[in-house]
Amino acid sequence: MSASDQAPATADDVFAALASPVRRDLLRLLLGGTRTVNELAAHFDMSRPSVSEHLRVLRDARLVSERKAGRERHYSLEPRPLLELRDWLNPYEKFWRQRMRALRDALEEEP
Repeated sequence: MSASDQAPATADDVFAALASPVRRDLLRLLLGGTRTVNELAAHFDMSRPSVSEHLRVLRDARLVSERKAGRERHYSLEPRPLLELRDWLNPYEKFWRQRMRALRDALEEEP
């Protein structure tokens, strides 16, 4: 089954994928561009199959895409789910900015 045949990832899928520090580190590494599993695995003190399992979770959440080239698998960052997450978080960020502004204003009014 190709990625386009699968159901779209939900916000819960994205949050679950991002819950792991290893998966967040993998995404940070992919900010620099497409990398192979072996290149990614070199950054971790775990087996290559363990890194592949983390990449599978990221792929299922649509946070990365996978391309096979011969015997190698190349992974790339897919930003769309992160943009959707940002859009979801935006009202909360605005809420906390307003709260912090109100606190700053209240503290500045104190003698």
